[in-house]
Amino acid sequence: MNEQAAGSPSRRSSLHGHWSSRLAFVMAVTGSAVGLGNIWKFPYVVGEYGGGAFVLIYLVAVFAVGLPIMTSEILLGRRGRRNPIATMRILGEEEGSTPHWQWLGGIGVLAGFLILSFYSVIAGWVLSYIVNSFTGAYSGADLDQVVSLFETTSSSLTISTIGHTVFMVMTAVVVALGVQHGLERAIRILMPLLMVLLLILVAYSYIEGDFARAVDFMFTPNFDALTSEAVLVALGQAFFTLSIGMGTVMAYGAYLPEGTPITSSALTVVLADTLIAILAGLVIFPIIFANGLDPASGPGLVFEALPLAFGQMPGGIYFGALFFVLVTFAAWTSSIGLIEPAVAWIVETFYRPRAEAAIIVALAAWLLGMGTVFSFSVGSDFVFWQGTIFDNVEYLSTNILLPLGGLLITVFAGWVLCRNSSSEELGVGTGFIYRGWRFMARFVAPAAVVLVFLHATGLVKL
Repeated sequence: MNEQAAGSPSRRSSLHGHWSSRLAFVMAVTGSAVGLGNIWKFPYVVGEYGGGAFVLIYLVAVFAVGLPIMTSEILLGRRGRRNPIATMRILGEEEGSTPHWQWLGGIGVLAGFLILSFYSVIAGWVLSYIVNSFTGAYSGADLDQVVSLFETTSSSLTISTIGHTVFMVMTAVVVALGVQHGLERAIRILMPLLMVLLLILVAYSYIEGDFARAVDFMFTPNFDALTSEAVLVALGQAFFTLSIGMGTVMAYGAYLPEGTPITSSALTVVLADTLIAILAGLVIFPIIFANGLDPASGPGLVFEALPLAFGQMPGGIYFGALFFVLVTFAAWTSSIGLIEPAVAWIVETFYRPRAEAAIIVALAAWLLGMGTVFSFSVGSDFVFWQGTIFDNVEYLSTNILLPLGGLLITVFAGWVLCRNSSSEELGVGTGFIYRGWRFMARFVAPAAVVLVFLHATGLVKL
């Protein structure tokens, strides 16, 4: 590709407004990244793959793979100043390539929409667990009773539909209000609350749990337990936890004011997201170890093992409720990011009011999400390709679209975007920082994403 710019484009303005400050942007992107992947998935994959060694590989992957891709996605978003589809079409044409790069934007918008559809259902279960906590549904319960409670919750058409509906409405209302009055205002409230709740729960785990054993488990590497599969899972977790490849970061980048440093903003987001994931582990593992439970409980760690533990602990009913409020906040900030790219696309393409676009996207995602509701209830026997409707939507979005989107983002930023364009947008000159990002975006990140993709799709067996 040309290494000289074909002429800098005139500086565009976002049609949706801008973040009021760098802090607002960092909080918004961190909010989109912090979600069920941090508080639900990260602890259970750490538990499944041996603790400290996995955490170490994960940290390396976050900074070697996740950071350059996130930087690339913010860069593209701010340079295009439109929804991801329009941004990639504009940039493809300006860089002398092809407008067909708009399909990369489409991959991100579609991935976010598909994930939102089932994400809302899982978040609805979390809402029901807040009620279960306050009603003492798992107080003093044994393992069979706690497992039965989760099965009842997830398989109930009524409970799942109500939770899914409430959560989707919560998401749509925030996005309908716009960038500063909706997204930014909600994030400014939810993110500090999330951190306060997290720190309160860490203190509770320190007092009531086996904190020393948890710290040893998470931070003492046991490389004998580290397998090649665990390395690829750590790479995948690092990639997915940052919400890259699903259009959210690109859409949020479009609202980033000129002059705001991209590299330091991306680094701050990665550090904050990683810190929250680590703190979530320090909430969960002390409680798990104090109650003699298995840290390798898999996806049931949050919905089965933790309620069992909370049900036996002093004040467990209230702190259990607090934990599920925390998870709800994290899921809410993520879902706001998931829906925004599709809403922005409708507003810009069809010139519809933002509130109307939010309702359209939320309703469509709600309807698709009912397929997930049915997958765990009356439609559990309806299977094709990868399994139930939920299995197929989850597989297509997380195993195919996200890695493909992340790969193409870093390829475009590293190979199609010329040096002048990328260095101008990053605003760090052409020194060590720029060369480091460019090398990682061109070679290291794409290679890692290809490995994750091949492993996730089963094309490479370990």
